[in-house]
Amino acid sequence: MMLPLLSQSAAPLLVPLPSAHLLYPSSIHRWSQRGFPNPNPNPSLGCSTLRRELRPGSTASHLCEREALTLDGGSLSVKESSLEEELWAAVRLRVRTFYEFKTESCGIEDYTRYLTEREFEALKDRIAGKRIGLKRVSCINATLPISPFLASADELCSACKFSNNGEERVVVGTLDLNQCLRLTDELTGKRPEVLGSDIMRAYLSNVCVAKELQRNGLGYALVSKSKKVAREWGISDLYVHVAVDNEAAQKLYQKSGFVYENEEPAWQARFLGRPRRFLLWADLTQNNLFQPR
Repeated sequence: MMLPLLSQSAAPLLVPLPSAHLLYPSSIHRWSQRGFPNPNPNPSLGCSTLRRELRPGSTASHLCEREALTLDGGSLSVKESSLEEELWAAVRLRVRTFYEFKTESCGIEDYTRYLTEREFEALKDRIAGKRIGLKRVSCINATLPISPFLASADELCSACKFSNNGEERVVVGTLDLNQCLRLTDELTGKRPEVLGSDIMRAYLSNVCVAKELQRNGLGYALVSKSKKVAREWGISDLYVHVAVDNEAAQKLYQKSGFVYENEEPAWQARFLGRPRRFLLWADLTQNNLFQPR
């Protein structure tokens, strides 16, 4: 039987906001207040992360089943990155995945660029340790070299490519691993229930895979790498949120060793204007969780 999965927490603001807001600075509300049209969440995706938008601190994962290319994993690289050009490509993939824009909308290119720049600066700040409440953040990317294999994914290559040591590659999957401090249990979970447990917990956010390459094990590879890095940090308990209706992501996390811990009340999800989520937990002290399948 499929185990359920969810997330969020209250920030010290006048109204309760999802814990995600503790991870990113939001640009969406400011643009809305200026009368700029919000992008439409992609209804065909049927799943959510970052409230189906790159909202402050995306806290769930965006992994849906679609028709995709068949990947030869020999040239795939999954690793941490702080290279600015690669971080930019990763953010481009997130905006591309979590938003659906009407192409005829006036000024949409400028708006997309604005969103990307805001999220890029926020990601750099988190990695540099400039965000209160976060001890350490790592951006983990799955990348492929530009090759004839990706010829049918020219839009992906154009949007998410970067150069490293003279080689052109494309970010095809990405996530953030966040070691949290002073955040509520709603985001980070309650385990382990010991003194100083905050530094022993980490949280996954912004999990996404390019739609052209889904169903190729990229999500599993990203999560496996994040668990390895978290363990190197001394993390014992790893958390992630997932939308209740995102069955593909639920299957991925179950395969990766996550189990249900908690879920968000329906009234709270309605109040925050996003799908209800499950909070999932993985015990990183279990060595078998790190073995590839």
